[in-house]
Amino acid sequence: MVIENKALMAEKPTKIETATRLNRNLGLFHAGATVTIDVSTPAGQKAKFRTTFIGYLPKQYVLIQFPDSNKLGQFSQHIKQGTMITVRGLIEGHEGAVVAFISSIKQTIQLPSRIMVLDFPHSVSLQNLRSAIRIDTDINARVKIGQNYWQTTITNLSINGCQLSIVNGEKLVLSEKKVLEIIIEDKHGGSNVKLNGAVCNLKQQTGGLSFGIKFNAQNHKSVSQLLLDTISIES
Repeated sequence: MVIENKALMAEKPTKIETATRLNRNLGLFHAGATVTIDVSTPAGQKAKFRTTFIGYLPKQYVLIQFPDSNKLGQFSQHIKQGTMITVRGLIEGHEGAVVAFISSIKQTIQLPSRIMVLDFPHSVSLQNLRSAIRIDTDINARVKIGQNYWQTTITNLSINGCQLSIVNGEKLVLSEKKVLEIIIEDKHGGSNVKLNGAVCNLKQQTGGLSFGIKFNAQNHKSVSQLLLDTISIES
């Protein structure tokens, strides 16, 4: 995945290393907050799951709820002691910022519910999802144009907008500022993501159509979550 904005490349995530700052910034996660965990198998397979942040004890451990067992599939056997997990989440009240850290599973417990006990992280990364960030993506989606839905690909994404490409869409008639709805299906069985925005930067292409979408302001939280699920943050 290519990050186009040079300013972002120069501005690396802030590493938080002192105990006081670790506690303060990890404390930006509120109990019950939704987080995304990245799990890798020894064979190199990777998957992302949404789950819940429970809490932490400074310098000792972090508690994360097991994802829904129906969504884990074969990855359930790899959530065990010693497995490395990346945890990422939006900061509550700051939709344009993400906290992320890498840790290993210390142990798993079954009661009062299925919980992962993670080693307390040595560092925490903070990343602002500023409007200047635009990343290359390959996200399959549908876009509603008139009464019809067209398969499309989101080829790049930022907090304020995205670029869509429709194969065999050269006969489509679109106008600048026309409001469209984009639907992205949740591969893990959750709710679909629905975004609304106005058409801009129309470009006819051989065998297709490419155009930009400027998101409506009320979409920022959903777009922030989509960026969170897409951006890989090094901790």
